[in-house]
Amino acid sequence: MAEAYIVAAARTAGGRRNGRLSGWHPADLAAQVLNELVQRADVDPALIEDVILGCVSQAGEQATNIARNAVLASNLPESVPATTIDRQCGSSQQALHFAAQAVMSGSMDIVIAAGVESMSRVPMGMPVSLPLKNDLGYYVSPGMQQRYRGGDFSQFSGAEAIARNYGISKEQLDQYALRSHQLAGAATRAGKFDSEIISVPVRIIEGHAPNELHRFDEGIRFDASLEGIANVKLLQEGGRISAANASQICDGASGVLVVNERGLKRLGVEPLARVHQMTVLGHDPVVMLEAPIPATQLALKKAGLNIADIDLYEVNEAFAPIPLAWLQALGADPARLNVHGGAIALGHPLGASGTKLMTTLLYALKDRGKRYGLQTMCEGGGLANVTIIERL
Repeated sequence: MAEAYIVAAARTAGGRRNGRLSGWHPADLAAQVLNELVQRADVDPALIEDVILGCVSQAGEQATNIARNAVLASNLPESVPATTIDRQCGSSQQALHFAAQAVMSGSMDIVIAAGVESMSRVPMGMPVSLPLKNDLGYYVSPGMQQRYRGGDFSQFSGAEAIARNYGISKEQLDQYALRSHQLAGAATRAGKFDSEIISVPVRIIEGHAPNELHRFDEGIRFDASLEGIANVKLLQEGGRISAANASQICDGASGVLVVNERGLKRLGVEPLARVHQMTVLGHDPVVMLEAPIPATQLALKKAGLNIADIDLYEVNEAFAPIPLAWLQALGADPARLNVHGGAIALGHPLGASGTKLMTTLLYALKDRGKRYGLQTMCEGGGLANVTIIERL
């Protein structure tokens, strides 16, 4: 079987809700990433055989196969097909898996995996229920309710449960949140994100947009303090989760260009990394967010690796308990985790987060001269994707 290689990776800087990217139609924002990937690999855009794009809230401007609309808004010819997928927060990580599987099978040689989410223009939860009579239209079915009696299928409740089950205090969650802002701020000041971020014009949803480029992640609080984080109101009375120790609502797009050996020869490029192992796993849909732990254990077993063999990890900071529980369960080294900060500081643009994290992981491995990287994230419905890459 052929191998899958990543030859280009890019992302926009994150935009806060109603912030510097809010004026972008999401299809146009995704198109900027598609154009950048083609330019970075110096590839004839007509050679792209498919675009697989993750997007979670597929309603309004993100409806009707936004992947195809992004292609039509880009410099790619209309002959390039595209499809949109939803594996919740792991949507574009799954897009990477599908792209890798396509080139490994030999059915395609050159595929783009990408993701986009405008949480300003298509708010989280918008597609969840329809305004129908008699409470019809809610995504939780009677069959689901019967199978999981008492389950509220809430990510917030799941995060609280993980904090309790792993003995993670509110103080530890807040300290971790501060770490995310500090690392992201330090990485930004040191120019660690410069190579991975594509600059796009500032466009805001209302009012006057300044005539400048959006080049830095807007959510980072460079002056964050433990006291300030600790004083943010809890999301539920008696709980441990607040908006300050959870991921930020974010607008953004990201993507990677995936090829096999034939694709490398056709493009005449050097690979950045090889996709070493791909795993996806279902787990408890009520606690919901614990799946990255067994999924990582399974991925390492399939790869014949130990956690000590992995040089850097990207574990999505949907809520602070997730990476902290993951570290505890895996016996992993905290110094290798989210070394440039995570979604608490940088934002979590849902469908774009998978290839966003992969882009950051690739450049962090390159910057540090390391070999193996592992990426995972919790996903709605009790799912998790794991991707292990080898930098080349």
